[in-house]
Amino acid sequence: MNLRTDIAHERHEIVWKKHTDGVEVNQWTEGETQITLTEIKTDEAERIMDKQRGKYVTLKMPEFSHESELIDGRLDVLTKQIKCLFPERAKTFLVAGLGNENITPDALGPLCASKILSTRHFENYLQDDMFLSKLNPVSAISTGVLGQTGIETAEYINGVAKIVKPDLVIIIDALATIKESNLCKTIQITDTGITPGSGVGNYRKTIDKETLGIPIISIGVPTVISLDNNEDMIVTPREIDTIIKRASSLIAMGINCAIQPAADAELFLALS
Repeated sequence: MNLRTDIAHERHEIVWKKHTDGVEVNQWTEGETQITLTEIKTDEAERIMDKQRGKYVTLKMPEFSHESELIDGRLDVLTKQIKCLFPERAKTFLVAGLGNENITPDALGPLCASKILSTRHFENYLQDDMFLSKLNPVSAISTGVLGQTGIETAEYINGVAKIVKPDLVIIIDALATIKESNLCKTIQITDTGITPGSGVGNYRKTIDKETLGIPIISIGVPTVISLDNNEDMIVTPREIDTIIKRASSLIAMGINCAIQPAADAELFLALS
């Protein structure tokens, strides 16, 4: 079954009706955020779901609000769920924003990457400065897309990772959904990596722990949906410019706060 969705619990609702083993789904609420944790645990479940084994956390939030309102309960929930997927003792990070900044529904990744506090170049000062010594080394890149660069996104990230040698790679990308109730209203976080373009049928090389040799977390927001189940008609909300700007600010702040627990969230608000 070819489902044009990147959201794990959407796939589970559709393809798992006659199956009970191998997938565990738990839901709870924190503040105004509904959290769904979908865990794919077996090879058979991986095959049926057509999603990699691992954890998929979906946060269903109120509408993305203005940047000045970002320091609220949503940020705390997002930061907590990102940190829950961190490997133990992760201290160095590479953040990669995927997508085409010139196409608004696909610009989430590049916008997020531009708002990450990059600190790896402070390396010579980290030990001498009281504040900087508390910061973890972070690199941030925007990969562009194959049509712009002539380089597969997976190859780009792999090349940079070999240079900066991070403990964890965090990838941000726009996703696809088949449910209007999730369109531009949810954030999915997973520890399984990502296959860019899979939600709209434009499959690129997979980026995951197996291909990179490094743990990966991927984060995304569904920004497009197929129109009336027509795979040739992909649409997005008319206010997508505002949505992408606000969503990228919230996600970037969540990543910054998770990576740099010693810093104040107010510092990251200026970047967002």
